[in-house]
Amino acid sequence: MRIIDVESWNRKEHFEFFTKMDSPYFGIVTEVECTHAYTKAKELKQSFFATYMHKSMMAVNQTEEFKYRIVDNQVVVFDVIHAGTTIGREDGTFGFAFIPFSEDFKTFNAELQREIQEVQNSTGLRLNNDDLKSDLIRHSTLPWSSFTGLLHPTNFKNNESVPKITFGKAFIREGKRFLPVSVEANHGLVDGLHIARYLEKFQHFMNAL
Repeated sequence: MRIIDVESWNRKEHFEFFTKMDSPYFGIVTEVECTHAYTKAKELKQSFFATYMHKSMMAVNQTEEFKYRIVDNQVVVFDVIHAGTTIGREDGTFGFAFIPFSEDFKTFNAELQREIQEVQNSTGLRLNNDDLKSDLIRHSTLPWSSFTGLLHPTNFKNNESVPKITFGKAFIREGKRFLPVSVEANHGLVDGLHIARYLEKFQHFMNAL
């Protein structure tokens, strides 16, 4: 982790302008084409959920702006960002999971599957210190339906700086499969250009599987 010198930062005015707002958060909802990734995951007999989670994290860790956080009133950039996500249970509730990032899919997936079992064998939110860290991305999945819009609960008093990425149910259009994706971030740290770069990298990794 290193501290950004805000005074010499080319985003100084952007940061100060947006972070003074009551709600500095913005986001977009779009789609990522996932035909190849879905087919390949099924061929390899691996979870499609684990597949796109890993490819999302690959893209996150190659997009510097997604690694910026506000910590103790300072802007910092982390070397590595990990995955936080929600995992559903059979009783209809969900719990939080924390997965250390690894570029190796098998390593990442082993940790993800371990966390899934931990959540399913627990109750409540399963909120722990890992989920309160800043060096992660908060993921959620709505596997029951696609969406064209999304609203997250936000603590405006907390100066939240951790981006949120949500996936919907993949659907087929004109013979291709698409994955709905919502991305929300603090505009003091992230612009639309940076979200576009994340999405471009995410699409690349999904196609390169």
